[in-house]
Amino acid sequence: FMNQKKKLVVINNEKIFFQNDSFYCENLDIKTTAEGLDKDFDVFMIARQAKEKKFNQINLRKINSASNIWGFIISLLKTFKDKNVKYFLISITPYTFFAFLLLSIFRKKIFVYLRSSGHEEYKVILGFLGPAIYHFMYFLVTLNSTIIVCHKKLAKKKASYLVFPSQVDNRWLVNHKEPNLDKPRLLYIGRVKIEKGIFSLLKIFQSLDNYMELSIAGYTNNPEKINKKVNYMGYVSDINNLINIYDKHNIFILPSYTEAHPQVLYESLARLRPVIIFDEIRHVIKDQEGVFVSERNEQALLNTIKFIMKDYKNIQNLIRKNKLPTKQNFINQLIDILH
Repeated sequence: FMNQKKKLVVINNEKIFFQNDSFYCENLDIKTTAEGLDKDFDVFMIARQAKEKKFNQINLRKINSASNIWGFIISLLKTFKDKNVKYFLISITPYTFFAFLLLSIFRKKIFVYLRSSGHEEYKVILGFLGPAIYHFMYFLVTLNSTIIVCHKKLAKKKASYLVFPSQVDNRWLVNHKEPNLDKPRLLYIGRVKIEKGIFSLLKIFQSLDNYMELSIAGYTNNPEKINKKVNYMGYVSDINNLINIYDKHNIFILPSYTEAHPQVLYESLARLRPVIIFDEIRHVIKDQEGVFVSERNEQALLNTIKFIMKDYKNIQNLIRKNKLPTKQNFINQLIDILH
């Protein structure tokens, strides 16, 4: 007899779009994490409902997307029929916090995966009250659950598990293309949101656009806010297209104000492309070669770009020595913890 898979309920704040019997999400990390866990567990995902189209199809059989908090809670209560279910919450948000309160009341086994610093994100989004609101939720959640983090600074608890999320598989590590070094060709991949620092980068770019090119691949509600001189490519979901985009640029730039373990950094290094970050997130470098820190102003960024372009081949040779986290290693780490 085959062992029956243990049941795992994945709860997250992601908005999921339903069309033609298929579910789609914006965040690739949510998709690949849930699919990876489904190979070892019987995964049921609870998320929010999206009205606008998303592009990453989630290959799971059991998904419930709720249009409001009550639908979210009802979906969760239905899982209580089975006593041996484990619950995996991704990030602390109002929705996942309410789920946590309910799970705590019924004494369920809860794992919480923190991917970024909510204190910092809430400050950028809500101002000075943001960190206090987040800290209240964070304090209660971390009191009564097993904490999994992708950076040590995300957990106060000593007994938290450290994981290294990644989308890097073999496709990223082969068939490297020579970069075109005729001029700096900068690339940003990610959400076009204020906390991602992209608007501060666009402001700097306005005064440097004669010296360099900038391309953006990511979702935005307001494409008109993006400078006409920027090459805006929209959201790119196909991995081979994404690899091709990295290869056509020579520097990746990550202007975020807050990050814990940015996976785009590892994707860029996997394609042997140097990365520029700003001071606020210098902790993400860890022991990786090929990541450069700049102050968030025109002159500092220009100096950093010139330094990279001048020493490009040597920098690539250093990048080749990196030991990058992979998607499979990450999933294996999670499976070991959740068992």
